[in-house]
Amino acid sequence: MSTENTDTSTDATTSGDRMKDLASRGDSRSQRPDNAAFREFIASGWDETVPDAERRESADFTPERRDALVRRLPGTRLVLPAGVLKVRSNDTDYPFRPDTAFAYYSGLGTDEEPDSVLVVEPSSEDPTVSIATYFFRPRAGFDSSEFYADSRYGEMWVGRRPTVAEASQRLGIEVRHIDELRDHLAKDVGAQLSLSVVPEVDASIEAMVQEIRSQNGLPGGEEAAAENAALREAASEARLVKDEYEVRQMRLAVEATLRGFEDVIRNLPQAVGHPRGERVIEGVFAATARADGNGVGYDTIAAAGDHACTLHWTRNDGAVRPDELVLVDAGVEIDSLYTADVTRTLPVSGTFSPVQRKVYDAVLEASDAAFAVARPGLRFRELHIAAMKVLAARLEEWGLLPGTAEESLAPEGQWHRRWMPHGTSHHLGMDVHDCAQARREMYLDAELVPGMVFTIEPGLYFKENDLLVPEELRGIGVRIEDDVLVTQDGVENLSAGAPRRAEDVEAWIAELRS
Repeated sequence: MSTENTDTSTDATTSGDRMKDLASRGDSRSQRPDNAAFREFIASGWDETVPDAERRESADFTPERRDALVRRLPGTRLVLPAGVLKVRSNDTDYPFRPDTAFAYYSGLGTDEEPDSVLVVEPSSEDPTVSIATYFFRPRAGFDSSEFYADSRYGEMWVGRRPTVAEASQRLGIEVRHIDELRDHLAKDVGAQLSLSVVPEVDASIEAMVQEIRSQNGLPGGEEAAAENAALREAASEARLVKDEYEVRQMRLAVEATLRGFEDVIRNLPQAVGHPRGERVIEGVFAATARADGNGVGYDTIAAAGDHACTLHWTRNDGAVRPDELVLVDAGVEIDSLYTADVTRTLPVSGTFSPVQRKVYDAVLEASDAAFAVARPGLRFRELHIAAMKVLAARLEEWGLLPGTAEESLAPEGQWHRRWMPHGTSHHLGMDVHDCAQARREMYLDAELVPGMVFTIEPGLYFKENDLLVPEELRGIGVRIEDDVLVTQDGVENLSAGAPRRAEDVEAWIAELRS
């Protein structure tokens, strides 16, 4: 048995010193001077002109959203963090994308602004009207070491951040320094207001809210968690019906996405000639998404051959062969953070083989069936039911079901779902799977109303190792996905600019390659 020193103070001190030393080592590679003469020199000679800040178009729509939120959650100061930068590797971060609830109620997009917080609360004069205050870390002066020395926030490293006045002009609300957040959150809490925060966005802000609740006599534990969950749920359900601004943004996102698909088709020959042709496709679409928008709204699926039978194939490291189909599921997220979500299954050669065409036409028929019933008043889940009736009938016709299509459609059957395991539709907006925290009665069981935007995306997937299907079908995966807006008397296919019928897809490919 080894002998241990029971006095650990030396070890603790050594450990603490070692941690500080490790934390400071990143600075040692900068070779940056830090003498007074350098600090004075680098702070001088800069143009101090502040550019004009334009009011965001979104600022005309966010007040109504926030008013609805305080009516939904009365008597509560609501805290919506943007989120924090996340480390990718050592001292490099992933690209920042703000939390969706924060972006929806603030009107900010792109990579604005890590570590910031929007606070929404009822007016003391009229509790049905909201007051919003934005807290963030504003631009540091040229005389601050942050300007030249902070690789995460400094202007020389990551670009210019807005001033308090600029941010206020853009958003149309009061803006304050992030250092004032705690005092603002604590004011009147317990006596007049409750306090809730969107959970799992910024751990430090969440901890601050919990501490303030405790200090002011508000319950913690499950009750606090329930209040936070109610805020997340409300923010999710608010996006089920898009306003006029959001519909315009969705159109722009779809337009950019269809340009990306056209670029993919033009570059299919290059994909065929590359051992990782799927990544050629991914890269082509990403270039369009980055040039025309904020980037991709989700990881692009570029799935050739049997990879198309893996529903979320995002590794994209496979070859693209002339005799195969390639399933491309992709969407451009524009600067406002609204994203499209479109899938087209393309014959790499430009022409469907007879068996590929058979599967494709069955999926198209299922999609058309969902479109045929889609209208205001229909239950959302009935879109899926309409598509499944078609696919079950075709699978019965092909002899693949162990019983009839009717038996398969019954709850105790569902055999057809072996080859179509996902849902036919999901809501779409600032998240590719938008409104995901909405209650069932507000989502699957809800009636369609004008302003809803969702996908219609049936598919069939016959994996190459599936011994229950004929060999000719194995390795074929087809999905057709469109983005749909509910109108006053029906629906509009926002992505109709991308051909859907097999013969039109072939003509589309031929035209773009010529």
